[in-house]
Amino acid sequence: MSLLQITNLRTWIPTRDGIVKAVNAVDLEIEDNEKLGLIGETGCGKSILGMSITRLLQPSTKIAGEIVYKGKDLLRLNEEEMRKIRGKEIAMILQNPTTSLNPVLKVGDQIAEAIRLHQGLDKRTARKEAIEMLESVKIPLPEKRANEYPHEFSGGMKERVMIAMGLACDPSLIIADEPTKGLDITIKMQIVKLMKEVTKQRSMLFITHDLGVAAKICDNIAVMYAGELVEYAKTDEIFKKPMHPYTQGFLNSLPNMGLKPIRGLSPSLIDPPSGCRFHPRCDYAEERCKNRHPEMLIIGNGHYVRCFLYD
Repeated sequence: MSLLQITNLRTWIPTRDGIVKAVNAVDLEIEDNEKLGLIGETGCGKSILGMSITRLLQPSTKIAGEIVYKGKDLLRLNEEEMRKIRGKEIAMILQNPTTSLNPVLKVGDQIAEAIRLHQGLDKRTARKEAIEMLESVKIPLPEKRANEYPHEFSGGMKERVMIAMGLACDPSLIIADEPTKGLDITIKMQIVKLMKEVTKQRSMLFITHDLGVAAKICDNIAVMYAGELVEYAKTDEIFKKPMHPYTQGFLNSLPNMGLKPIRGLSPSLIDPPSGCRFHPRCDYAEERCKNRHPEMLIIGNGHYVRCFLYD
């Protein structure tokens, strides 16, 4: 049995302008110790999928389908039961640590609070473990820095604090949402190296739009477009033999591939295109692509693609 199995997940968010269909009929599995990359353009629903797993969305959000973790459907648990899993069993490293960290609390206290909540330790012991967590993510002078506030840390060091908070209760699954976003190349590579080290014995859903980073960390990659998965394969195969026109265009937009942008704009998730959601931007679109929705097809060797070209 997979550590996490998502079946027909739909996450719809009501807004003033209409219902945002952020996640649409997603099926996904994560095995023990697997590092799965979830990639796609900004606004395609990647972060919403991650927050759907941990149920960190606003109460008005409608979530349907199944999210089965270690045999339990997380969508059927009450909030108290979910709170015992969130942070302890499944940790989420939120993007933008500047806004995720509490500016008026010392970083050591913020990590210790999570430890006390889930492990029931006394204040002194939790504090000691918090300092050890800072040391484990290679923050120099951890005892001193535990007494400092978030604004006293650089962007890369704040990201290390977020990773320390995520690891504090020794979770089985980490959901890392854009942990390298906004960092310069040197710091980014340091965070990539750290993420590889700290997840050796853990599973991870790595959410990013940075294909270069995903290639260094992930075993498999799922490509998301306009709220749904369009391709899934081993990381090497995604890079060597991308099958979906969107994946091909996404790869071609990288600097080392010539910076060729995909024509057009990402569609609205309030009113997505009919048929294949990528057809208005696709160079291979046929008439059927406009009014028929393609299903995920298995091409072979665990490679799946949502496209009529392979039907």
